[in-house]
Amino acid sequence: MSTGVSTEPLPALEVDRVVSQLVGEAAGPTLLCTASLHGNEPAGLRALEKVFARLEAERPPMRGEFIGLVGNLTAVSRGERFVDSDLNRHWSPAKVAALRAHRADALEDTEDLEAGQLLQEIDSAVARARGEVYCLDLHTTSGESPPFATAMDTLRNRRFALGFPVPHVLGLEEHLDHTLLDHLDGEGYITLGFEGGQHDDPRSVDHCEAGIWLALAETGLLIEPDGLPAVAEARERLAAATKGLPQVVEVTHRHGTRDDDGFQMLPGFVSFQTISEGDLLGRNDRGELRAPEGGGILMPLYQRQGDDGFFVIRKFSAFWLTVSSALRHLRIDALLPLLPGVHRDRDRPGTLRIDRRVARFYALEIFHLAGYRKKRIEGDQLVVTRRNE
Repeated sequence: MSTGVSTEPLPALEVDRVVSQLVGEAAGPTLLCTASLHGNEPAGLRALEKVFARLEAERPPMRGEFIGLVGNLTAVSRGERFVDSDLNRHWSPAKVAALRAHRADALEDTEDLEAGQLLQEIDSAVARARGEVYCLDLHTTSGESPPFATAMDTLRNRRFALGFPVPHVLGLEEHLDHTLLDHLDGEGYITLGFEGGQHDDPRSVDHCEAGIWLALAETGLLIEPDGLPAVAEARERLAAATKGLPQVVEVTHRHGTRDDDGFQMLPGFVSFQTISEGDLLGRNDRGELRAPEGGGILMPLYQRQGDDGFFVIRKFSAFWLTVSSALRHLRIDALLPLLPGVHRDRDRPGTLRIDRRVARFYALEIFHLAGYRKKRIEGDQLVVTRRNE
């Protein structure tokens, strides 16, 4: 199917790390909004510029602080996803500690320099925060896509995410290591990733702009959001762009790629498009790539850089969101180590080690409901860590 979207890249931008910042008339939350962690994703940056321009012109009553930051300045200037490595995979605890200590061995490539400068701006904003800290990370995709949101599945993040009338994608973080939001969530902030659409689709700027306005409203930075036309327009725009799509989905499969495996996605796939088990999705040097299961496709790869070929998603019932909320309020996670084959990791708080030979009947979904995410498989053991609530 044809996407109907221009494939001509938008021109590269010359910008500063701090797009702009506004401080409200009273103490309140801080909203950190990052754009262009990938340099070929200019829509979020352009949306930030539009929102700040309108805020400065209209001056609605605000509290707290709103700051917009650019992720990968060098890649933005070149119009490329990254220069040496993916900036959105640079946020491991060890790397962050080394960057904060200004250690020379932490600066191995261009993206390390970018991460260090971005981290300084984030830490500075957090240090002067006068309330709760929220983080909105704006992205776009190489294939055509409606807008959608992603978040680490904590109750606080979930409440924030469900205030946006777009599909909410659960479980993506289990397939991606060391993202910026993973780091920020671990620091205790409320986080949300927002995908606006295809990189060069002008509608993606509109969607990201709408996402920013709703974030300003949902965080409480705007003192009277119901009276602002921009907020109502944002809600209507996103609802129209996602009409008929499920409220919540979960990621069940990721197809990873390598630079040398010759991966090619078949043309025309669109995020949230229905697929059936066995459907031909692409090819690589080893042959055909077929859907491992039925469901929907998410973020098919149609660009030169990147190692996420595609994701498979399935609808997640709102009923289970209610169940998981109740289980977490009841602290059911405290009982999980009592199950046969489940043990606490003595060296890592909040981590369980599950012997899959003994506990083979415990579906990972049970641990998801209680607030755990899959970290890795070590031999016969599944290692899961509780999300930071």
